[in-house]
Amino acid sequence: MTHPAISVVMPVYNAAATLDQTLASLFHQNFRAFEIVIIDDGSTDDSFSRLLAHAARDERIRLIGRSNGGVSSARNLGVDLSKAPLIAFIDADDIWAPDKLARHLTLHHASPELAASYAKIGFLPQKAETLDACRTTSSLGRQSLALIDVLGENPVCTMSNLMVTRDWFVRAGGLDISLSHAEDQDFLARLLALGAQIDGIDAVLVGYRFSPDGLSMDLDRMRAGWQRVAQRHLDGPALAALEALYARYLARRTLRSGGSASKALSYAISGLRSDATTFLEDRRRGVGTLAGVLLAPFLPRAVRRQIFA
Repeated sequence: MTHPAISVVMPVYNAAATLDQTLASLFHQNFRAFEIVIIDDGSTDDSFSRLLAHAARDERIRLIGRSNGGVSSARNLGVDLSKAPLIAFIDADDIWAPDKLARHLTLHHASPELAASYAKIGFLPQKAETLDACRTTSSLGRQSLALIDVLGENPVCTMSNLMVTRDWFVRAGGLDISLSHAEDQDFLARLLALGAQIDGIDAVLVGYRFSPDGLSMDLDRMRAGWQRVAQRHLDGPALAALEALYARYLARRTLRSGGSASKALSYAISGLRSDATTFLEDRRRGVGTLAGVLLAPFLPRAVRRQIFA
């Protein structure tokens, strides 16, 4: 495709189990003037052979294989090789609603000053194939996101939920390849520090899989990565307040994913120690989370997953 309106950048590493479903959600988009730039980041399963077969059937796919260099480096390379003025990211285990790209494109055309956009997310069981299987959904932040939003509970949640203009991506310097966790929050924080506007779409457009063996479920490392990023942008009471919000987020995420009730409780206690007022100020999320971690040992995992979004 000579002049795509959108470039979709997808890093792939050993994603054979979900790759076909993710690509199917791209092929079923009701807006079709986009390219798909796929960086296979040194997969050792049959991801690359599957990708070759898809590329042979759809000319919009541009496939690059390389040795493993990390997901941020893969995304940056994908952007470097892409052609469109708008960049959308998707991970190889997530899926999109059919109107995902069309909804974002409409928003960006209506608001050309917009740097980036996101939507609501549906949280999926690991083996789910469609958005209909989502258990719970995320919430939008304020009309235009602020630093406290993206470094707190981060309504964007995942790079699969982000569309950004090429100009703003370049201006912010792309993703920090030294980070293996919270690289998306760091990128969003740098965008906002430059004066970028990031708005949300009030619709569930992304299906996000909980993968217990994936990086996203290594919550202690996520927290360490988040602390490294947050300390770049804040200190003092402001940092303590965000520590409380992030610990609350981790507690809820632990419960939502069916994780350890004791681990959820430890995150909640940590958040209260950081800043109890901030932890509790949103009654539903604060008091509700505290009640949830206390009740969690007595609730089946399936019930926890339904309650905590």
